[in-house]
Amino acid sequence: MLENLHVKNLALIDESEVDFGPGLNILTGETGAGKSILMGSVSLALGGRYSADMLRSGASSGLVELTFSIEDEKIEEKLAGMDIFPEDGQITLSRKLMDGRSISRINGETVSMATLKETAGLLIDIHGQHDSQTLLNRRNHLALLDLYADRETRHVKAEMAEAYRAYQEISRKLDDSSMDEESRRRELSLAEFEVSEIEEASLADGEDEELEQMYRRMTESRNITEAVAETYQYTAEDISGNASDCLSRAIRAFQDVSEFDKTAGELYSQLLDVDSLLNDFNRELSEYAKSFEFSEEEFSETEERLNLVNHLKAKYGRTVRDILTYCETKKQRIEELNDYDAYVKDLEEKKEEARRRVEKISRKLHRIREKNALVFSDEIRCQMSELNFLDTRIEMRVKDIGHYSANGSDEAEFYLAVNPGEPLRSLANIASGGELSRIMLAVKAVLADAEDTPTLIFDEIDAGISGITADKVGEKLRLIAGSRQVICITHLPQIAAAADVHFLIEKSAGQKSVKTQIERLDEDGSIRELARMLGGSKVTETILESAKEMKELAKSER
Repeated sequence: MLENLHVKNLALIDESEVDFGPGLNILTGETGAGKSILMGSVSLALGGRYSADMLRSGASSGLVELTFSIEDEKIEEKLAGMDIFPEDGQITLSRKLMDGRSISRINGETVSMATLKETAGLLIDIHGQHDSQTLLNRRNHLALLDLYADRETRHVKAEMAEAYRAYQEISRKLDDSSMDEESRRRELSLAEFEVSEIEEASLADGEDEELEQMYRRMTESRNITEAVAETYQYTAEDISGNASDCLSRAIRAFQDVSEFDKTAGELYSQLLDVDSLLNDFNRELSEYAKSFEFSEEEFSETEERLNLVNHLKAKYGRTVRDILTYCETKKQRIEELNDYDAYVKDLEEKKEEARRRVEKISRKLHRIREKNALVFSDEIRCQMSELNFLDTRIEMRVKDIGHYSANGSDEAEFYLAVNPGEPLRSLANIASGGELSRIMLAVKAVLADAEDTPTLIFDEIDAGISGITADKVGEKLRLIAGSRQVICITHLPQIAAAADVHFLIEKSAGQKSVKTQIERLDEDGSIRELARMLGGSKVTETILESAKEMKELAKSER
């Protein structure tokens, strides 16, 4: 559920904060008060398009924050899969807006725009006034059907996508295999040469790294050898003043007094430990020095071998493992080219097998869609009847177009007859703007459970409606709000009366600026706002009584 919206320095909004409640949240206000700015702020926080002119005049930056409470375990699991974890049961999406750029964060951590949008998609769904236009494009109809039938289609669609990918891959191989005899011989000759060149080198996995390390040691051996020799001179060589000789003298000098008291004994023991450590160091230093004793012949062989490996790497891969993998691939290709007719025939058989699998899964998906299209259409019709569509028929037709894709071979389209006796016709060709808004609301009502989105926002869903139809839309919004949070902007008192929580958006003018403010209304405030919506600038006692009655009636219908 969306708990809080915080907006700063955006358009006419200086700084505003809204605490939303559960159920149906209604936002009303005069035309031009800034309702669209508020919804635009939400869209920005969810990853919508931003430009610098959206900032409040004179501001160098703006901020939009949305705080959600996470109560659904499924959503929590999906967020965890994205490495996003609620803090105290909450997720905060924020977007800092600056001149020409923005920074997105989730719970204070910077995230990509893609991550912000994916997270937002789990938490909230905005249905704007123009979103009903999606019904005009029949390509969206199939997506709506699949969402409705998700439990049945999800796994079959995944199976279809995999089968189609395999079919495309084998088809590409078959297309690429077309060649004449001369081309076949030329490719075979080159492949045999490459395999021969690699096999003659007798490469070992990881050999390149060992050679490079050895070559570096050899090239640096002179400096290392000189340093080792000088160090050994100071620690062990039989010259006056070396560390080993001096330490031996110290041991002899302290040996006689080491038995006088406990402290002397402890110091003498430490001196013996130092001598032991120095002897160990000298032995290891001597062995280390031997590891840098390279002959010119060894150096030449290493350099020559490294040059060969680097030559092969330049041609066949960045590592020895890549080269050996390339060699195995070419060996397989040689087998194919040596018996090319059998290879092509095998590809053709595999392609046909893959095509049959695609066809089988596509038919299965088509049957599922056909079955669910009937139920989906019937449920939408029931919802539409509650939105004052009387005697309206709606039908979804699923057609197999015979052209496969990762989504099957179906097209789906809604057909509508608004009046009795009319033939069913394509929804896109006959529905008006107001009808589209109500049909989309009916679709949203049916899909509410399928989408599992805890917050739905309807921005001016009342476009093109009034009277009884407005009452019906209010009832429908209240019904949807029974199972999830709904936030709705409206101009109609019939819809506003259904509010569980009512907000008033007002524009106030100061001496130097104009600001948009948002106020949460109590019961009396909500009634006064309903009266304003009913009567305009002149609110009489009769209008107030009508507003009160409208509010009481809406309560009784819950």
